Order: sequence, then C-alpha cells, then structure tokens
Amino acid sequence: MVIFALREKKMLPAEFLKRIGEQSYIDAQGLEEALSQPSGASVRVNPHKWPHLVSGYEKVGWEPNGYYLPGKRPFTLDPLFHAGVYYPQESSSMFTGELFRQFTSGMTGLRVLDLCGAPGGKSTHLSALLASDGLLVANEVIRARAAVLAENITKWGIGNTIVTQSDPARFAAMEGFFDVIVADAPCSGEGMFRSEGAVREWSGQNARLCSERQRRIVMEAWPALKAGGILIYSTCTFNPAENEENIFRISETTGAESLTANLPEGCGITAISHEGITGYGFHPGRVKGEGFFIAALRKPAGVGRAIRDGRRGTLKASASAFEKAESLAAFDRERLVIAENRIIALAADPHVFNYITERVTVIKSGTMIGEMKNNDLVPAHDLAMSVRQKRGAWPEYELTRDEAVAYLRLEQLPAAKMPTGRVLVCHRGVPLGFVKNLGSRVNNGYPQSWRIRMENQQGFREIL
Repeated sequence: MVIFALREKKMLPAEFLKRIGEQSYIDAQGLEEALSQPSGASVRVNPHKWPHLVSGYEKVGWEPNGYYLPGKRPFTLDPLFHAGVYYPQESSSMFTGELFRQFTSGMTGLRVLDLCGAPGGKSTHLSALLASDGLLVANEVIRARAAVLAENITKWGIGNTIVTQSDPARFAAMEGFFDVIVADAPCSGEGMFRSEGAVREWSGQNARLCSERQRRIVMEAWPALKAGGILIYSTCTFNPAENEENIFRISETTGAESLTANLPEGCGITAISHEGITGYGFHPGRVKGEGFFIAALRKPAGVGRAIRDGRRGTLKASASAFEKAESLAAFDRERLVIAENRIIALAADPHVFNYITERVTVIKSGTMIGEMKNNDLVPAHDLAMSVRQKRGAWPEYELTRDEAVAYLRLEQLPAAKMPTGRVLVCHRGVPLGFVKNLGSRVNNGYPQSWRIRMENQQGFREIL
C-alpha cells in the first residue's frame, strides 16, 4: 500500500488573509500556497575574496554574485563563511544592491548610511559595491546586534566601513552628510511567514505600530541626507501601510521624488504604484525568495547644507603607523593612525572620521592592523580578514577543512607541521586568521567571542 504524506497547510492570520485578498497586485491564493512551502536558501559571494568561477548553482536574477542553494545548509561548519568569502543573504533583499547600482551609476566617493544594518546582509553588500572609493556607515541601535554587525563587517574585509551604535535621531546632527541612506526598517515580518515564529509574533496592532515607527526612523535621519541624495527604503512585509503608503507619506512630507528602476526581464518582481510613487514587491510564488518591498526617493535639490570637517587634532595621520604597516597592508598613508598603541587604518580621512565620532557612537572604525607590545606589532584578526593585507608578509600554513574547523573552535593545531613564530593560517588559499607557533604548542589568535561551538561533522560538504 502506498501512503501519501500531505503537507499540512499553514494557518495564517485571518486578518492578514483578508487584507492580501484586497490588494489587487497580489495573487492571494498563490501567495498563501507559496508561504506553506519550505524556505529556500541563497548566498552572495564576496568577489574581493573569491574571484573564482562559481558553478553548480542557479544564479539570482538581479545579483551577479548571488546564488540559490538547493536547500538549507549549516554555514557554521564552513570555514569559507568565517573567512568572509560569502554571506548567507535572502535573495529578495539582494535587490537593494541592484537599486544602489542603478541610482548611483557613474558616481564616485559616495558616503552611504545603512541605518538599520544588523546583522549585515545589506551592509556587506554595500561595502563590496563601494570598494575603496566610498565610505559606508553601518548603524545598529541594539548593542548585541551591533556587535554581530561589526563581526560580519570584519569578516567581509573591505575596510571602508565605520560601524556605529546610535539611535537614528542622532544622525540628524550630520546635516547633508550622506549621498545615500539605506533604511531596511523593522517591520511586521509578513514576508517571513514561512517561519512559524513570524506567524506567531504577527498582529494587526503590531503592523500599525511598525508603520508609525518606520516613518519616525526615516524622518529622524532625513536631515543627514544631502540635497539630491537618495533614500532606499525596504521592509520584509506585504502591508501597504508599511510599504507604499509610508513611502507616499514620506514623499508628501519632504517633497522627495519617487525613482523608478529597470527590472530584469521575467524576474517576477511586481511594480506597485500608489499616489504617484513606485515601489517593488517580491511575492513568494512569483519570485524565488521571501517577501520583500523596496522603493527609492530622491531628496529635492537645495535642501540641506554641506558638512564641515571635525575638530583637527582628535586623530591625525601617523608617519610611524604607516612605517610599521606599509609592509603588511596596502592602506592610504593619510588614513593610518595610532590610538592607545593600536595601529588602525581608518575607513575615512581623519577629519571626516572625527566629524562622525563627535556625533554618533563608533564601535568599529575601519581596519585594526595590530597592537604594539614591547615594540613588537601583534597583528589583529582584522588584518587577517582584510582584502588589503599584503600576502607574503607572514609565513602561511594551509589548513585542511577539519583543521580549519578545529582552529575556529579554538582547539589545538599540530605545531610540528607549521612554521614557527607568527603564521597566517589559510583554507583553500583564503586567510582564516593568525596563530603563533611556539614549537611546543600553537597559540590561537581567533577571537574568543567568535568561537564556534557546533561539533564537526564528517563528510560535510562546503558551499563553494
């Protein structure tokens, strides 16, 4: 006898189902059916660390470095994830990078604020797109989430990012500073309804509160956007009050112009029009991804003023710092400073950096090269992760996957196999961090707070 296992249909809130049935641009039945299916998985590869061809995966249609995986995978046990080679990011949200590319094409030296940056999907994406030509300020108001954001920025290794932990209102003091503000606003989470937790936490009242909070967050930071600058606003919900209606209200209040994007052919993305503004909906069943909404506004010209430099003398470029770091990493001379015996490659010119630190709370300032101890430079893990590190400055040792997992678990490595002294350990040619081989034992330089606790699994297959 053949037994057919039927998937139990997910029970979605009645108020939610009623509302999406009234949204003409949503196929309510198709969406409900899609939300009963398992979530997919996707990653975005860091081209600055992995220039190799990626094969065997379907590409995300709107992101050249995005790939769909055939199913959920435990990234924790993949050393290349910890090396910053890729970031597990939901495919729909990768469209933020496509809007950024379209609306900033041809622009250089951009200053960008990711207002709600944790855990780091959009921040690492923007960091890679800006590369060495721009500055990213990645902000998160909650301390624990800000620490996760700083960790992911460090692993990504571009070195153009300042991580801050401040309420959005504090950015108003930076009038006209940013060319682009990205606000992935906290929302009611309807786009994540494939998760039972997201369904349990949803309520109509919470959705209404989210709408008010989203407008407040954007409007508090709005003065920091320069005249003619671009706001990219997104949520992971289908709720018009949090999406197109919010964008309309912000546009109406500020006089901002709605921007329209070029959509990839056959992408399944839904253009949503409301009162003269345009947004873009990602609806499961039509796109291969979770629910998402995104829109962009341009601030009117002539609104706001140019910034001034910070106080001179707070932090200055150091010739001594450059002398010690020159052979280790390729950073601009004017961005290398010494602070409390630590050599740091700032993410911006010192005067710009001073301007920022006078107004918001900075928890990561760029790339820490190392710390001076008894006239010896002890390299920082930041340096190992940096794409600007000069390979060959240290002896290197290639780790097997099992050895790499042991390193990430802060377990002992075999001293007899590797060179003595300070060593850069790598996996598949990509740096994982530093160790110091004393001959009798190996001191592990991986950050204690980042240690992975998951047990290794034999036969684990890496993503790339």
